[in-house]
Amino acid sequence: MSHEPPASDGVHAAIWLRSSYSGGQGDCVEVADGIPAFVPVRDSKRPAGPVIRFGPDAWRAFVAHLG
Repeated sequence: MSHEPPASDGVHAAIWLRSSYSGGQGDCVEVADGIPAFVPVRDSKRPAGPVIRFGPDAWRAFVAHLG
């Protein structure tokens, strides 16, 4: 896991997705899709501020644990 990926890695131009479970309250995280090397995650209230990157295997394990 790392913070603040460089602008050249496509994260800043990515399309960010927010869970439908957030209910529009603004207290949620967003995940960018379509970047095969890692899964970027950010705080929806701070779209310009740090991005945490998870490896694909770590992200799959996290999501599987939620279900």
